[in-house]
Amino acid sequence: MARLDEVLGMKVRRAGLGLIVGAVLMAPTAASAGPALVFEPYNGTVFYSEDPDAAWFPASLTKLMTAYVAFQALKDGSVKPDTNVVCSKKATEQAPSKLWLKEGEAITLDVALKVLIVKSANDVALMIAETVSGSEEAFVARMNEAAQRLNMTRTVFANVNGLPNERQVTTARDLAKLARAIIIEFPEHADLFTTVQVQVGKKVLRTHNGLLVNYPGADGMKTGFICDSGFNVVASATREGRKLVAVILGEPSVASRRERAVDLLDNGFKRYFWKSLFGTSLDGLAIQASLSSGPTHLRDSVCGAGKLKAKRKVVRKKKSRSTASSSSR
Repeated sequence: MARLDEVLGMKVRRAGLGLIVGAVLMAPTAASAGPALVFEPYNGTVFYSEDPDAAWFPASLTKLMTAYVAFQALKDGSVKPDTNVVCSKKATEQAPSKLWLKEGEAITLDVALKVLIVKSANDVALMIAETVSGSEEAFVARMNEAAQRLNMTRTVFANVNGLPNERQVTTARDLAKLARAIIIEFPEHADLFTTVQVQVGKKVLRTHNGLLVNYPGADGMKTGFICDSGFNVVASATREGRKLVAVILGEPSVASRRERAVDLLDNGFKRYFWKSLFGTSLDGLAIQASLSSGPTHLRDSVCGAGKLKAKRKVVRKKKSRSTASSSSR
């Protein structure tokens, strides 16, 4: 691919298009919070980036890697879609968001993966891990091996569901690499990420990803939240055969997370043609943060005393069994 300065040295500059190119490549103007990155998954072209290498708590975006490792196990035949996934005592002890199964109850792996992505159930994430690898520890080792293979150089997993753990960190760039791997390596599971609800027994579970319901072309992937991370999302959308993925971390609310995702994806689709010609690749972005920099903690700003009280009031009204301080969703 030709470099932008080389292209602009050609006759296109003489045709008066240099200013147009500069205008088209301008970044979105919406106010931002945490790191963000927008890219095309098949060629890795980056459409927008902000602090792509800042360390961050992934929260339930962790479950994208949980799903990825489970997909690998399905592919190698060590498990099947109808394999029973049994709830252990340890699974019942996981904090919400949960499916709330009792010890000994079981669902199939196919259903478990749907619940993992749609409901973001922490107990089900552990059940999948124990089914695939025998223990959470063994499964986490596979997650970290996969991260190394995908060149997620600043990511460390310590659990399978994203519940608070100081050692569990990632970056927007690394999450982009994971999203790209899922899309390219496992297209047969694409429908999983477009699912807006799943029924388990009498329970109807609905997605936390509102973009799937109200953003044209939205087709995945996963939301995440703990107090220290703020509201995260990896959001994908396809329009006229063109696919973009936005990684957004650290938003202060569900509403602002959605607004930023819409803004970044809209701007990406508007700039698609020019960026496909002149954009930097996902792997070619210069490193923009020190390896020694630890993750940002947003607990006080996102879940301060007053805000946490308000969140709990809303939760009680919805008769939810989850809490804003512990849930990873």
